Amino acid sequence: MPTFAERVKNSWNAFLGRDWQNPVQRNYAYGGFSYRPDRAHLSKGNDKSVVASIYNQISVDVSSINFRHVRVDKEGNYKEDIDDGMNRLFKINANIDQTGRQFVQDIVLSMIDEGCAAIIPVDTSVNPLTNDSFDIYSCRVGKIIGWHPQDVTVEVYNDNTGRKEQLTLPKKIVPIIENPFYAIMNEPNSTLQRLIRVLNQIDRLNEQNSAGKMDLIIQVPYSIKGQARKNMAEERRHDIEAQLTGSQYGIAYIDGTERVIQLNRAVENNLWTQAKDLLEQLYNQLGMAKAIFDGTADEKVLLNYYNRTIDPICSRIIESIMYKWLTKTAISQGQALMYFRDAFKLVPLEQMAELADKFTRNEIMTKNEFRSKIGMKPSDDPKANELRNSNINHPEDAMAEEGEEGEEEELGEEFELDPELMDGVEELAGEEDEEEDLEEDEEEL
Repeated sequence: MPTFAERVKNSWNAFLGRDWQNPVQRNYAYGGFSYRPDRAHLSKGNDKSVVASIYNQISVDVSSINFRHVRVDKEGNYKEDIDDGMNRLFKINANIDQTGRQFVQDIVLSMIDEGCAAIIPVDTSVNPLTNDSFDIYSCRVGKIIGWHPQDVTVEVYNDNTGRKEQLTLPKKIVPIIENPFYAIMNEPNSTLQRLIRVLNQIDRLNEQNSAGKMDLIIQVPYSIKGQARKNMAEERRHDIEAQLTGSQYGIAYIDGTERVIQLNRAVENNLWTQAKDLLEQLYNQLGMAKAIFDGTADEKVLLNYYNRTIDPICSRIIESIMYKWLTKTAISQGQALMYFRDAFKLVPLEQMAELADKFTRNEIMTKNEFRSKIGMKPSDDPKANELRNSNINHPEDAMAEEGEEGEEEELGEEFELDPELMDGVEELAGEEDEEEDLEEDEEEL
């Protein structure tokens, strides 16, 4: 525990300690931003309520998947994690602003919104333009604004200047992730784009209907076929409008022979019906269901959603990164990028005990591995880290017990005394007792 003097000497306050600014003068000329500049923002009308909820749900579900740089065996089975920069991008942080899960969510959100997204290696161990093998320290998600035969022009956030800048980089070092549902979501006449156009029309109609209009018709007590009568009706309309706008409470008067007809609602259209049909088609084509958004989806619906929607996106991400960032030598050595989904997140609590018994009894998981899944600390028992079925007797345990019993019998035989020797010991003990009795008699005399 530090003393009071040490606490005073070594204490630091974020608002009082300014020594960290001395090595580099951080005088930002533009004064900063009122919002996060590196965050992905939806465009092209994709920020509408229904569409934005679909984008957000898919990106959050993909970011919950665990991406790992691993080593595999000859059959492609997982062996171990590789502790390097690529693995830290997904497990800890991808850059100074984003954690691993935020980085993956940014990739998916940009990919769905633009149709494709680029991952830019920002900080690397060596120059990736001249070296095939390099370690990555930080990376960003960029927007592709120009396509070239061998290069791409991207717009990416620079965390040194705080601005988005344009870079032209070769395709061989830039993983490009294309939306696997491009024909459904990003084509000009796709289901999603048609849905967005219908939603925009509905929004425009709603704005017009709620723009302060009263939708009234005034019936005057004379015919307005002639121009003079039309002018009189127009003057009467302006007079009523002036009364309503000039009155504190919006009250006006009319003649006893005049009549006011109020339109209760606008002329109906089938835009909302079209929007519902397009939304249902979009859900079916993406393998989604409405129950996924309200939390009532059962196990079959979620399994179908993960297999048809989430897995294709995850596969595109790992395939693009492996193709651009892993050399042929690394792949031949068993390096790969894999993703893992925690299946226990979808298991109800009442089924957890049954699964624990099946996984440990069939020697699929150890007891400590299962304890970590349910948030319990590991047990100190050495058997808790072993793949064993506790319901049956193991041959090695029986052999070990027989060996211990045999050792005890051998020790007993070694220390068993000869009967003749035991008789001699008893005679010596009797003589010692007689001598003690004689000494006691002498003392009494």
